[in-house]
Amino acid sequence: MLSAITSELELEAPSTVTGVSVRKAAMRDIPAILGLINGYAAAGVMLPRTEFELSENMRDFAVAHAGGRLVGCGALHFYSPVIGEVRSLAVSPHVKIRGIGRNIIRFLLNEAQEYYLGAVFAFTYVPGFFSRVGFSEVERGALPLKAWKDCLRCPKFQNCDEIAVLRVLDAELWDPAALSSPDPDLLIQLPTKKKID
Repeated sequence: MLSAITSELELEAPSTVTGVSVRKAAMRDIPAILGLINGYAAAGVMLPRTEFELSENMRDFAVAHAGGRLVGCGALHFYSPVIGEVRSLAVSPHVKIRGIGRNIIRFLLNEAQEYYLGAVFAFTYVPGFFSRVGFSEVERGALPLKAWKDCLRCPKFQNCDEIAVLRVLDAELWDPAALSSPDPDLLIQLPTKKKID
């Protein structure tokens, strides 16, 4: 339960929304992020987070602001030199602006490319949203086992209904076989830096 882009937010406009800015989160954003994430957690859509967990992982987060207030958040968490996870993606249910979730994803994907990740995955209840931003559904077994660490504390662990999605950013860097049997002598040639439009 790591993504709170809900079905009513699934039909976001494809273009960037005027007046919305996305930036790296700061420690001062913790109360607003907690309120947003834990509001969805109370509805059973996301895992709850604590102030301590957010403090530890603040460098993973980006936030969206509109009209002087925080209206969305998302995190890019690294699992290996080639794969990361989009998690804690949430947009305020009261916001009237559309496109916020798409803007957060775009920001996180650009960051993933700046770090030369080969792929990014997410667990979601709304695969249609992720499909429109370039992700494809995959079997959970295609993801590294350590990506499931949050799953162990989820109340739905034995009966998970989330869908795994993946977006390959650089096919030369993305080798799913290397995740299941990593070779310490494997050298990866880094590509030149690219931006996502």
